[in-house]
Amino acid sequence: MPSLPHSGSNRGEYASVPQSDDTVELQAFGIAPEASKPRFSRPHARTRSGGRSVSSISIADTTAIDSDEVTSELKRSPTELSESSFDDDGPTEEEKLTLRKIPDALPWSASLVAIVELCERFAYYGLSGPFQNYMANSYQDPSGLPGAIGLNQHGATLLSSFFQFWCYLTPIAGAIVADQYLGKYLTIVYFAMIYMTGILVLFFTSLPVSIENGWALPGLFVAMVVIGVGTGGIKSNVSPLIAEQYRETKPRIKALDSGERVIIDPTLTIERIYMVFYMCINIGSLGAILTTTMEFNVGFWAAYLLPLCAFVVGFTMIVIGKSRIVSRPPSGSVIENSFKALWIAILHKGDLDAARPSNRRYAGFVPWDDAFIDELRVALMACKVFAFFPVFWAAFNQMSNNFVSQAGQMQLHGIPNDVMPNLDAIIVVIFIPIMDRYIYPWLRKLGFPMKPITRITFGFVFAAMGMAYAAYLQHLIYSSAPCFNAPSHCAAGLRPNGSYESNHVHVAFQAPAYLFLAFSEILASVTGLEYAFTKAPPSMKSFIMSLFLLTNAFGAMLGMLISPFARDPELVWMYSGLAVGCLVAAGVFWKTFKKYNAAEDSINEMNAQAKEIALLERSVVDGPA
Repeated sequence: MPSLPHSGSNRGEYASVPQSDDTVELQAFGIAPEASKPRFSRPHARTRSGGRSVSSISIADTTAIDSDEVTSELKRSPTELSESSFDDDGPTEEEKLTLRKIPDALPWSASLVAIVELCERFAYYGLSGPFQNYMANSYQDPSGLPGAIGLNQHGATLLSSFFQFWCYLTPIAGAIVADQYLGKYLTIVYFAMIYMTGILVLFFTSLPVSIENGWALPGLFVAMVVIGVGTGGIKSNVSPLIAEQYRETKPRIKALDSGERVIIDPTLTIERIYMVFYMCINIGSLGAILTTTMEFNVGFWAAYLLPLCAFVVGFTMIVIGKSRIVSRPPSGSVIENSFKALWIAILHKGDLDAARPSNRRYAGFVPWDDAFIDELRVALMACKVFAFFPVFWAAFNQMSNNFVSQAGQMQLHGIPNDVMPNLDAIIVVIFIPIMDRYIYPWLRKLGFPMKPITRITFGFVFAAMGMAYAAYLQHLIYSSAPCFNAPSHCAAGLRPNGSYESNHVHVAFQAPAYLFLAFSEILASVTGLEYAFTKAPPSMKSFIMSLFLLTNAFGAMLGMLISPFARDPELVWMYSGLAVGCLVAAGVFWKTFKKYNAAEDSINEMNAQAKEIALLERSVVDGPA
């Protein structure tokens, strides 16, 4: 982030700011400087309208670390912003305690980005929905299930986990390209072209003539690699892009038509944006219902042609809507500088303050300012929270592979086995508006706001419940005729036409597992996206989002490690192990990070100020109108 002019400049002057709420907040997160570290201040600049806007954040020296001390410090040290040109229409401390908080209306451009993401997710889930059958079953498989390659459940699960890993590793590259070179919008457009190329490869190699000539497996692998690159450039950028469409940073008072005065809260607005965003993701994922049905009744080529058409629609919309979409310009070498600063910290036994330019050793040798180091601290705080997500993803990703195979071992009654994962999406689409409009406001009214750490913890618990139920269901399958613990692979289940009868358990018994995982997704995954955006500095939104997405890649790696147990009769133990892992992760996560809830509001206020500073710096560079 460029430094602002010295006080001698005619464009701005330095201002000193007393100890602020931000100090307490950062200390509560374990990221405030030590008592010996220097304070820093940011200048306030003259805006285009001629007014002067405060653009300073002061990091002071405190030792508050628990919620009681945080509360005490907040009362003792309110943020003091001098000479602000912003309208003084924000809520008072009394109003914050007495008035109801509601989210703002969503901007039109955010809706456009959400619809584009819906089309992209339609393509992604539409093509990956049939993957397990495409990989596991052979062409004209005796089980009667659709197939093409014949890798069996273990091989298909391994390759499916690789695809998940690759798709969530490449967002790192997409974030670097966006934050340093192209910006989010152009990165999405260019990587979308790569994405479409991968779908075309998959379509052509899934034609019957290609399958019969052995092109299905190499074509699938090439398509997975190319699609993974394409999705990496989109996933890391579309999530922060939709939230950037909302420009407000401060809460304000509004009178409703009923006469009630309420607080329009930007934090709740961002929360709603990600709820809507995630609802669109899951509406798009319902495309797998169509593609799995087409796979069953027409063929894989038709199942992969439909996602291609949906993707073209989304690509066309984002190109046409370019003028309406707000996108931050690339910020140069911010990611490179982050790694340099971290390397300096490593050389100094983990002391990030050693990388400050105010440190005499590096004065004049580093291209960043002290504020950059404090923003990096906040980003690292978010990354600590992300560290527990791989266990969650390892459990959640069972929906896309082993749950499909589990359904194939049950009585389907004409339902395609790979249509079942869409129950998760249907439940999410139904319950996200209910949670947003009724459950969360009701809990806030009762005095129990669902802060991010609380939501994520409950998400892990629901994932554990889903895995525990899957283990019970697998035990039920192994206890049922005709093949017991060798479903679809015993002489007793062989039909005259050469196919095998499934064990006598109705596929509807799988529904509760999807219910548990859907609630885990609403609580943990949606909140993770929100947390990655709200805790990232303005210049690092895509990069921090890519780090959150990277946790899914590590979850896929865990999936590959446990894939040897993804075979009969070991599946009960695999699901049980995942249930225990998620439950332990929930407990450790809550014990480690519950203190973050106490400082959530203050850290959001600090980030809002950082966003204002970024806008002011840009206005300083532009000069007066």
